[in-house]
Amino acid sequence: MMATSTQGRARGGRAAAVGGEKFGSVQMLNRAPFRIAASVLLFVAVTASAADVGSDGPQQLDEIIVTATRSELAIGDAPFSVSTLTDSTLREKRQVRTIPESLRELPGIMVQKTAHGQGSPFIRGFTGFRNLLLIDGIRLNNSVFRDGPNQYWNTVDPLSVSRMEVVRGPSSVLYGSDAIGGTVQVLSRGYGDLDAVEGFDGNAYYRYADAESSNVYRLEMGYGAANGFSAYAGGSYKDFGNLDVADLGEQRNTGYDEKDIDARLEYELAGGSRLILAHQWVDQDDAWRTHRTIFGESWQGTTVGNEQKRALDQERRLTYLQWREGEMFGFMEDVSASVSYHEQDEEQDRIRSDGRRDNQGFEVDTTGLWLQASTLSRFGRWTYGAEWYHDDVDSYRRDYAADGSLTAIRPQGPIADDSEYDTYAAFVQDQIPVTDRLSFILGGRYTRAELDAGTVVDPESGETFSMNEDWSEVTGSARATYLLDDAGDFRLYGGLSQGFRAPNLSDLTRLSTARSNEIETPVENLDPEEFLTYEIGIKVGRDRWWGEASYYYTDIDEMIIRTPTGEVIDGENEVTKKNAGDGHIEGVELQLGYRLTDALTWFGNGTWMDGEVDTFPTSEPVKVTETMDREMPLTLHTGLRWTGVDGRLWFEGLVSYAEEQDDLSTRDQGDTQRIPPGGTPDYTVFTLRSHYQVTRHLGIALALENITDEDYRIHGSGLNEPGRNLVMTLSWRPQR
Repeated sequence: MMATSTQGRARGGRAAAVGGEKFGSVQMLNRAPFRIAASVLLFVAVTASAADVGSDGPQQLDEIIVTATRSELAIGDAPFSVSTLTDSTLREKRQVRTIPESLRELPGIMVQKTAHGQGSPFIRGFTGFRNLLLIDGIRLNNSVFRDGPNQYWNTVDPLSVSRMEVVRGPSSVLYGSDAIGGTVQVLSRGYGDLDAVEGFDGNAYYRYADAESSNVYRLEMGYGAANGFSAYAGGSYKDFGNLDVADLGEQRNTGYDEKDIDARLEYELAGGSRLILAHQWVDQDDAWRTHRTIFGESWQGTTVGNEQKRALDQERRLTYLQWREGEMFGFMEDVSASVSYHEQDEEQDRIRSDGRRDNQGFEVDTTGLWLQASTLSRFGRWTYGAEWYHDDVDSYRRDYAADGSLTAIRPQGPIADDSEYDTYAAFVQDQIPVTDRLSFILGGRYTRAELDAGTVVDPESGETFSMNEDWSEVTGSARATYLLDDAGDFRLYGGLSQGFRAPNLSDLTRLSTARSNEIETPVENLDPEEFLTYEIGIKVGRDRWWGEASYYYTDIDEMIIRTPTGEVIDGENEVTKKNAGDGHIEGVELQLGYRLTDALTWFGNGTWMDGEVDTFPTSEPVKVTETMDREMPLTLHTGLRWTGVDGRLWFEGLVSYAEEQDDLSTRDQGDTQRIPPGGTPDYTVFTLRSHYQVTRHLGIALALENITDEDYRIHGSGLNEPGRNLVMTLSWRPQR
């Protein structure tokens, strides 16, 4: 298992040149003994998240979170596996490029990237529309999210984030459909994130990355008044060039541009209530799916696409008004309400191998309303609320001949045109302190989803029809925390959580590319997916060390899966959806940190998971049980951080290891453009990071990623990770 990687063997002479001529003795880092030693260290001990370790270590159990229970709760009291990421982690410690990439060093998460501009986290084995992303409590997920990895999490600017909270496991009781593998909440920046008290303030930020050929610029400005009014605005411009990949060199047509704007007004009313008006705008241009085109390159035996172009433009606009009140009517606390309008546009430009061209896309306008409150009673703390989301969907497709002449205007694009999708829900949760050591959290939710697809195309006849479906679901959750000692240093947690996902427009009406050489077609009469997760874990925070260990088992019932029909449409194999995926996934997540000295901290985490699901691997009506698609391999991270006495300077070294993934489903074996024959090779990656606060105003962070120029790919991705990569960020705060 820990032998020299198959990538290293395949490189031959070039590998020796990279290791020997460029780094001399550093070549030893690629040898098997070093890999074994690093992996053993990781097995022995593994952070309460590899995020903010260091000075906050033993106190992490007292850190306050809101996503896990929709109310403020210490992370040690939450009977869930939770990680947090602050803005300093995103900007200075990890210097992240995208929201998905910010999660790649957390346990239980693998970040697959179909393309440089299209990343999708696998959380506890699930991705795409089986994970939920919230922005200040508002769903990013909508009814057009498709199966498998998608690019929509990339439309959230990490530089607009004040804080992120990651809850692993089902959260459907509180957040509804899609919250299966995990729920991630992004809390956006405001005037307070400029570290200002009153008056004008601002910040300038710059990020450069060598192997990404990228430059990122951001400006932020804010004003705060004594009467409780504040205003904040930020803007980012990102120029991502072509990737430079070890052994393969420059990867053509992997770069793209992005522009981001976010603004926020806050006003404190009489009595302590607050009004928040916010707006976000993100625009991505020309993000290619390079592996589908002739510009892709074969790696470890993968095949190269035949299209001349496949590029996506993404635009997202979110505007919301939220009201927050501390107390109402003498019994309601933490009252909040939100009204939002969310627009998401996608356009794909494809040129086939013979020069034919199609332009297709969709527009989704989502209106959202929610209200929630809490009440403290002798039976515990009740949190309750209701929500409604309404999607208006339009889609389109136009076909052109090789000479550029218009040949057809199709009735629908990738999903049904002229469609609507509504979800209504009500939830209640009770946090019950049974004794000084034992507490329970019980919850339930009712959800109703309604679909009205106006124009759906029959792929055989070409005729159109409409579709109306609805579903109702009741879900529950019961979880507990038990303090094993009087000081609360050891806390046992666990429970059962139901999850579900209602079929959406993408499930029922999609007429577009699925995976390599596949086209997905519409289907009717699907049922909701149902999941039940059993989990047990322990959290520790004592003296100089802290950590967490958890085991989970998720039972999968009637998961909607793509199934081959045996037909071929326009040169691609037809697949459609069925409620055929029964199975399970289980896993172990280990995290540990230890403060060796006041200045030096060691941390690490590890993830193991295994799952299987029933599926139809061929067009024959024969169901088989096999490994889940794109299953995360054994993955380990470990590192050391040194922090100076005054905190102005710190250094960090990190080692990341992923085992070879050769346990492939039939669909993985057929995805030859992304997964090499026999599976994805193992890899070990070394990273050095540092940050120095030069003056009160100026901070500089430097990182050398992939020091040994490892040629590697995250399992299921459409391209390799950058080679040796120098990353530099500068942050200027004139009023600090």
